[in-house]
Amino acid sequence: MSITTPITKLLGINHPILLAPMDLVADGRLVAAVDAAGGFGILGGGYGDEKWLARELDVLERAKARFGVGFITWSMAKQPNVLDLALQRKPVAVMLSFGSPMPFIERIKRTGALVICQVQTAALAAEAMAAGADILVAQGTEAGGHGAARGLITLVPEIVDLVGGRMPVVAAGGIADGRGLAAALMLGAAGVLMGTRFYASQESAGAHAAKERIREAGGDDTLRSIVFDISRRHVWPAPFTGRCLRNAHADRWFGCEIELLRHLDEESPKYLAARQAGDFSIAAVIAGEAVGIIHDLPSAHDVIERVVREASTLLARGSSHAETCK
Repeated sequence: MSITTPITKLLGINHPILLAPMDLVADGRLVAAVDAAGGFGILGGGYGDEKWLARELDVLERAKARFGVGFITWSMAKQPNVLDLALQRKPVAVMLSFGSPMPFIERIKRTGALVICQVQTAALAAEAMAAGADILVAQGTEAGGHGAARGLITLVPEIVDLVGGRMPVVAAGGIADGRGLAAALMLGAAGVLMGTRFYASQESAGAHAAKERIREAGGDDTLRSIVFDISRRHVWPAPFTGRCLRNAHADRWFGCEIELLRHLDEESPKYLAARQAGDFSIAAVIAGEAVGIIHDLPSAHDVIERVVREASTLLARGSSHAETCK
């Protein structure tokens, strides 16, 4: 069973499901598993750790996987070597998020790779189109990790209308099952990009304790803030904040960010030590509102198979209902 859309044709995949390039969590093993299951895996290049990136690219080369690589754009501007390192391995696509893609697009396209730009507003979508993006990812505020304020259900059709069929639009944020895929397709998207659902999978590089927290959490247990960015001394430029699971540290400091800054010399070492120790009562589990519909830890293959099967059933049922109502 498969669902064919413009994104499956452009990327040469069986299913319109993309793996979000979660920093360190979306490693070579998870990307290869998504590729083997017929989706499109995007390696989490994140802030540009060259040693980590080289090692995970080696994993993908040994697996003979088709893959993409994702980078945090504003951070990559400070480390141009990581893009060259990725491009040497001939990725199918490079995904750029959070910052102007303009300085990098020509360099990427010279290698034959496609350019995926993640955007959070219609204005950013227009900028990415003008810069020469091949695919847009419309990211709603429901997403885990960094993002902005727009909800997915209005953002996707607005960007789809703006694009006017000139390139595929992929929906991201709060999608973890076939209902999300079917809804995204009905809104005009050509596919979905999922992070949290793949975080809670067998192959992801996330800590098992973090995966269990995702499995046990509800959507009301997430929080969008800058608390964990302050705590790790890595505050992002406005308007981006980060969504993660609520924990004792987030509850203590949310709304008290100025006070946290005043105590940072004391709190930051404790936070970094908690990350190292896997203490998620302090360290953040970066996850989106989709945690409320995630209740297990399956393989990436089973995630994709289940999402496609559910979406296909729903779309067929909707088509049948529409015919009946004519």
